[in-house]
Amino acid sequence: MSPIKINTISAFALLVLAGCSATLQAQNSTSKVAITAPLAIVKKAPLSENELKRWSHLDLIKDSIAGMSVDRAYAELLQGKTGKKVIVGIVDSGVDIEHPDLQGMIWTNPKEIPGNGIDDDKNGFIDDVHGWNFLGDAVHENLEMTRIVKKADDGSAEYKNALAQYEERRAKLQEDKEQIDGLLDIHNTIKKELNKTDYKLEDLSKITSTDPKVLEDKRIMTRIFTNAGPTFNPEVDFEEYREQVYDEFNYNLNKDYDGRKIVGDNPEDIKNNHYGNNVVFGPDKEKALHGTHVAGIIAQIRGNGLGGDGISNNVEILTVRAVPDGDEYDKDIALAIRYAVDNGAKVINGSFGKSFSPHKQWVYDAIKYAAKKDVLIVHAAGNDGYNIDETKNINYPNDSADNIKEFADNVITIGAINKAYGENVVASFSNFGKINVDVFAPGEEIYATVPNNKYKYLQGTSMASPNVAGVAALIRSYYPKLKASQVKHILMDSGVALPSMIFLGEDPDPTQKPVPVSSAESSKTGKMVNAYNALLMAEKMSKK
Repeated sequence: MSPIKINTISAFALLVLAGCSATLQAQNSTSKVAITAPLAIVKKAPLSENELKRWSHLDLIKDSIAGMSVDRAYAELLQGKTGKKVIVGIVDSGVDIEHPDLQGMIWTNPKEIPGNGIDDDKNGFIDDVHGWNFLGDAVHENLEMTRIVKKADDGSAEYKNALAQYEERRAKLQEDKEQIDGLLDIHNTIKKELNKTDYKLEDLSKITSTDPKVLEDKRIMTRIFTNAGPTFNPEVDFEEYREQVYDEFNYNLNKDYDGRKIVGDNPEDIKNNHYGNNVVFGPDKEKALHGTHVAGIIAQIRGNGLGGDGISNNVEILTVRAVPDGDEYDKDIALAIRYAVDNGAKVINGSFGKSFSPHKQWVYDAIKYAAKKDVLIVHAAGNDGYNIDETKNINYPNDSADNIKEFADNVITIGAINKAYGENVVASFSNFGKINVDVFAPGEEIYATVPNNKYKYLQGTSMASPNVAGVAALIRSYYPKLKASQVKHILMDSGVALPSMIFLGEDPDPTQKPVPVSSAESSKTGKMVNAYNALLMAEKMSKK
């Protein structure tokens, strides 16, 4: 599943067409006291452009924004200190390693001579100078449920479950198709009325037509703008929504489509493990948008005046392309984790997930391998607004074969929050679960690098995960003696508490008033990651 796809819809279409017990602790810039949860924080004015671009770095008390206090950590805790370089593995759709804002932050294999066509380090991957691309020239793929349904009915519960979900998804996709067609019709009406392609909320007030359709389309578009936020662009966002819907029809849910044949391996054979190529952004750099954005959240050069800032200033991004437009193969993920581990990654970010995992044991074994090598895996919780503790909603990969008891202590699963601390701070699209989600982090309207020297706001647990991976890299950089499991628990235990009562998930019935629940239902911790607190705790633990 590509998490970005789901939030594109959540950002505007579904909103439109459907419808604290903690005390405030005084902060002293010289006291280095941990940040605790306030009773309520309300931003009294709209965010400035600069605040919006880097809100995840800001401070809950100082800036009235539910960020991770990254800037404060640099100013008060890290100034004058020198950290150790940390390799961060990005298992994703690929990374544009040529982006200007990532220069100097890209891992280079010291054992490989570029371009000589020889496997110098004898690891089975020729010229893997900056990572490896397990997908080769493949871009699109089926969902895992589609791949299961394409096989013969073996009478298994997995097949029946996959078939039921496949048919439900196909029906929903038809609704989505009608929805985007309707949105495009509305958009075209407004464009014609205003005689311009790009327009903003304030432009709608200039429409003076008395045509009932124009007035109705104006009303709907006004509501879309109001709900979607300041970065909404109908010309761009509607086209992205249209593309994702038609890609689902043509590739993800199309039983006649075989995206794997171009790779040339046998995805059912884990021993068939040397395939792909060394082009880490894939055959079409634009399709590496997701991975490039993830990499930027972690590693964009801080303070250079370009785009946004990365969380960690002392990392090298190791790219492993293993996540297509569709569901990833278990084999690719297992091999990608092992590749990143074997090449020195101490943190691996996984902003991907799916509902079925036929070869999950391969991935479990890779997670255990990473644990033995002291590597932390940071994983996105998913964007369905589901409680993933429920068996029907499992989000793979996970770190518990029974969805309850963890078999390793090196995986941390991240939900997404938005910038406004209060009952609605957990993003409505974010999955949750007091057993299988560990902690939350900024994931709405995150500004970062995308291919071909550009930047973009994206949202999803896909963005929350690298925010945490960046903090993990900071800890491992400045406190390298701490183990992966210690870093995981620092990130969890040092977080700032969510409000005592919050809303979780998408509202299932827009006709009924939603009911807040205890934040204890959100995750193991009921907290959101805070870099300042995490570094304070890391300092104490490193002295034990």
